[in-house]
Amino acid sequence: QAQVVESGGGLVQPGGSLRLSCEGSGFTFSRYQMEWFRQAPGKTRERVASITKSYDITTYADSVKGRFTISRDNNMRKVYLQMNDLKAEDTATYYCFAVNGVSHYWGQGTQVTVSS
Repeated sequence: QAQVVESGGGLVQPGGSLRLSCEGSGFTFSRYQMEWFRQAPGKTRERVASITKSYDITTYADSVKGRFTISRDNNMRKVYLQMNDLKAEDTATYYCFAVNGVSHYWGQGTQVTVSS
């Protein structure tokens, strides 16, 4: 029953912005660290951002820092990824990931395509 579901992907032009959302259900959302991963065809899955369960401590991959912002709303059971100044290399399937050291859950992924 536990799951995380992403939304907000789509086609955007280079330099544009997009906000991804992920909603958790079936588990105690506030007890899980939330992360965003991405994977492009032919490449390994890459963690792009994470946010702790409390105090909103964030980390970012070097490739996205300064452009992406991860945030969460525990009351709404959601985590977001605000993506600005998008580049073609950001094109990938983006996955939401919830983890607390005991269990973890992967989302189904949402496609982000950056192209003119």
